[in-house]
Amino acid sequence: MSLTRRNIGLIVAPLLALTMWGLTSGLEPQAQKVATIMVFCLTFWMTEVIPLSMTALLGVLIAVMTGIADVNTAFQNLGHPIILLFIGSFLLARAMTRHGLDKRLALFILSRTIFQKSLFSMFFGFSMVSYVLSMWVSNSVTVAMLLPLTLGVLQLIQEPESGKSPSAFFLLGIAYSASIGGISTIIGSPPNLIGVNYLAKEGITIDFLQWMILALPISLTMYAFMLLYMRYFLKKYSFSPQGIRVYVKEQTAVQPPISKGEKVTLSVFVLAVVLWLSPGVFNLLGMTQAYTFMNSYFAESTVALLAALLLFLIPPGQENGGEGTLTGSDLLRIDWDTILLFGGGMALGQLVVTSGLADVIGANITTFIDPEQVVFLVFVLITGVLFLTEVSSNTAIAITFVPIAIGILNQLLVPGLFPILGVVIACSMAFMLPVATPPNAIVYGTKQVPISTMAKAGLVLNVIGSVAITAWVIFYMSL
Repeated sequence: MSLTRRNIGLIVAPLLALTMWGLTSGLEPQAQKVATIMVFCLTFWMTEVIPLSMTALLGVLIAVMTGIADVNTAFQNLGHPIILLFIGSFLLARAMTRHGLDKRLALFILSRTIFQKSLFSMFFGFSMVSYVLSMWVSNSVTVAMLLPLTLGVLQLIQEPESGKSPSAFFLLGIAYSASIGGISTIIGSPPNLIGVNYLAKEGITIDFLQWMILALPISLTMYAFMLLYMRYFLKKYSFSPQGIRVYVKEQTAVQPPISKGEKVTLSVFVLAVVLWLSPGVFNLLGMTQAYTFMNSYFAESTVALLAALLLFLIPPGQENGGEGTLTGSDLLRIDWDTILLFGGGMALGQLVVTSGLADVIGANITTFIDPEQVVFLVFVLITGVLFLTEVSSNTAIAITFVPIAIGILNQLLVPGLFPILGVVIACSMAFMLPVATPPNAIVYGTKQVPISTMAKAGLVLNVIGSVAITAWVIFYMSL
């Protein structure tokens, strides 16, 4: 199937690019070239002809070879400070996984009696771990870490006489929780960082705490809806708490004592979070000098890199032979594809803006939209991005459509901060298809989640997501 999809992409991408070239003949040459490249790349992203990051770099390479930008300008985003933030946060997550801190946290929460009283309470325990961890750790890593524990528990759940299992809804809830939790912090999901970067280029700065203050209410709203929705399905199944208690107890019993590696990782993680949140706290308290100092010397990317370096420097005990909590081999295990996709994609997105293409698209779309209908505009932008990201990487969609959304808002003279926040969050709210997000793909790979079940359950959450995100954005805009 993947080979057929790849072949389709190889044929369709150049055809669509040629079509776009003909349709945009009235544009300035630079904008026409960028539009053609973006259609070509978007088709490659959707059909996954080559790795997503390589498609982004291919697009930048074509831009250089066609004279849209010089090589230094085109590739400068690969050295952007946000790339350092990505690398540092990925290495922090790798330390958690390597030393088992994430699994220890999950077992600690699930061993609480409150989470063992019913099937829904057990589900709530798992989903809460997934939700909280994905704020700080890659959502794919979170789900992959929880999956063995989840599958082990599901084997012990007593099924109803019909023989049907709650596994599909249980697993979907874990995946959905990770996607929803990831929108809560700047580092929780790649589109968040993309949105912050594009806003900064528009002269709108948003720090770590400010993002949390704005995004966390949206995240909690979606999480609450997801819990209620999954409870509707899970209450149809019977449950035997005794077997669950035994299983969790056995898993906890074989856990080794907390290691120095876990202690070092936890300490560095807490330090990073404190430093990330400090500028926002100082800003709220009106401590201007402290805020300026932290922003200048301890920016998010600087803190992430500092945390990563500390993990390489601090040894986790004598048994490690003097090596650090992280070693050179850990550098090979972080998500370089996403890092390169982000760097190359930001370069493409910047070309959409500098070539004037974003303004052209914005001007054309605004002819159909009344500037007074802000609610409708926000809803259309959010819903369009949310459903589009079902068939392509959320990072790729954010890279492509955030600058276009900014162009539309600028043409209508609508302040961009809150609508762009909504668009960026919508990029991570795809629940219908396995290709939409890594968590969806991971749980689909267990063969316990039929694609029809995922599509039906996801469609409802997609609609709820469109409405909830729009409502929060309009509320923020009214303040």
